[in-house]
Amino acid sequence: MSTAAPQPVYSQPRRVDMSGLPQPAAVQQLHHYAYKARDAEETRHFYEDILGLPLYHIIQSDYVPSTGEYCPYTHFFFRLKDGSFIAFFDIGDDEAALPSPNSPIWINHISFRVDTVQELENTKARLLACGVEVLGVTDHHIFKSIYFFDPNGIRLELTAQLADAVQMQKESTTAHARLNEWTARKEQWRRERAEGKTAEALKPQSNDRPEFVPGK
Repeated sequence: MSTAAPQPVYSQPRRVDMSGLPQPAAVQQLHHYAYKARDAEETRHFYEDILGLPLYHIIQSDYVPSTGEYCPYTHFFFRLKDGSFIAFFDIGDDEAALPSPNSPIWINHISFRVDTVQELENTKARLLACGVEVLGVTDHHIFKSIYFFDPNGIRLELTAQLADAVQMQKESTTAHARLNEWTARKEQWRRERAEGKTAEALKPQSNDRPEFVPGK
């Protein structure tokens, strides 16, 4: 096993004139998202037997191709209907990945899309029967979801889309303006915090979910 894990490198890209650069790649879909697994068979049972994602591909090696690091592993992939994958690494230490130390457990998650709310209910019944705690069905207005954790401590979401393509296109026309307003508010909040004028958390300019405000 590796004696010391390399420290992560956080990219902070510069703002440059991109007019003379090649066009970005036409990203077609998610290929795969990879996580650390505590145990390969435990993970296979959850994703294949309970959630119905077929085990599709395995890569095994002693060395990490991207870094050259010595760390024997089994890398295994489960296929979604659109041809994308969720993948895992079992490095033989029987340990799940540690949660992020500075993020609430509900933030980092991956969501899989399903066709209907009934499928959410059906999957919830399967998970509960297998002893998996499930939150929801939760109404997000444009979609509904259930939430649960896999055996590796990864938070998963199943999402049934409610909004049609026309509504989602309408949402996209306001996204940049709303994010720009958030960015301006954040810059002001940073200045006020540096000057000792505020200790409160930064709040967005609007609340799209007023039904969850206590007392409302």
